Amino acid sequence: MRDVTPAEVQDRPLVDVREPHEWQLGHAEGALHIPMGEIVERLDEVPDGAAVICRSGARSAQVVAYLEQQGRDAVNVAGGTLAWAADGRPMTGTVV
Repeated sequence: MRDVTPAEVQDRPLVDVREPHEWQLGHAEGALHIPMGEIVERLDEVPDGAAVICRSGARSAQVVAYLEQQGRDAVNVAGGTLAWAADGRPMTGTVV
């Protein structure tokens, strides 16, 4: 599994796997929301080459491992939305 920093995400599609209440409070602009618990049933919605993000990087790492097992190309955003916001990347709302 490969980790990337928020700056390294660049043109990759971004998939946020946090829970709906976390997403509603704030998320990276342009991210696709697919909660971790729905990844298996919504696998066809996950774009190839996705950068997967959660709050701190732990849940997204698990999702990336699963995606790789399914033969999909994906990377983990190290530090999650906390790092994304700290890096000054565009957000809607706030990160908690």
